[in-house]
Amino acid sequence: MRDHGRFPYRPITDADPFRWPNGARLAVYLGFNIEHFAFGEGLGANLGPVSPQPDVLNYSWREYGNRVGVWRCLELFDRLEMPAGVLLNTALYDHCPEVLDACLARGDELIGHGHTNAHRQSEFDEAGERALLVHCRERIAAHSGRAPGGWLSPWISETMVTPDLLAETGYRYTLNWAHDDRPVRMATRGGRLWSIPYPQELNDIPMIIARHLDGAAFADMIIDQFDEMLAQANDPQHPQPLVMGIALHPYLVGQPYRLRHLRRALAHIAARRSHGEVWLTTPGAICDAMDAVDAADAAAPAAVIPSR
Repeated sequence: MRDHGRFPYRPITDADPFRWPNGARLAVYLGFNIEHFAFGEGLGANLGPVSPQPDVLNYSWREYGNRVGVWRCLELFDRLEMPAGVLLNTALYDHCPEVLDACLARGDELIGHGHTNAHRQSEFDEAGERALLVHCRERIAAHSGRAPGGWLSPWISETMVTPDLLAETGYRYTLNWAHDDRPVRMATRGGRLWSIPYPQELNDIPMIIARHLDGAAFADMIIDQFDEMLAQANDPQHPQPLVMGIALHPYLVGQPYRLRHLRRALAHIAARRSHGEVWLTTPGAICDAMDAVDAADAAAPAAVIPSR
């Protein structure tokens, strides 16, 4: 059978001994997707039946996220003092740069997420895909003063060489793969690349749009996932460092009635921070921590990674 050849099989029961930088065994991050879509063409998540273009109903519903939902979510993150990994379309720099200025002012990590989610990355040839990765990296660096280290493909779509191109164009990690609860080193033709876990279950689009759950049920999922993963990470027989991502889109969770339930779920997680049980962080900081693990003395068991 054909295999991707990017990493070998490893069971989760083969536990790692280290802890995350603050001594916790569970790292939690918010993957906050801020996206822009073409009007009258291209792809997009849909609330109602798809209409002939211009599909005003579905376009305007998504645009609510950039005009209203994103600001309500950022206010919530501020109140709970939670950082975010902001997965951004670079088209936002032309459409609503105020949003990205606000994320930068908060100190959020800015992560490449294509130019627009109106197109799949897998539609590009190799030269076009490389150009996309370079464009997004340079545009974010020009705004923030720092090139992004991470990437999430629009629609999680890859070509056969996407990991290779990511490493070759300077990215340090990908969020495309949902195969583990811990970071995994990927083999590429162009250098080092981490796969940082990004959820397809704890993700508002498949849960709310595809499975027709709503705010209360999605918040309950977040709480249940957190409580169970915290217990697994701190199992008295087999403790291990784990990663829990929460994928959010402001046109979904920024709707007022869903925001109320998201607040309940995130407050539940933030409350455990004071006990030192959880590391509230970003994907880039997790990548830094894994580089530190690689560089640390392999003979030092259960070493706490120094804070950066």
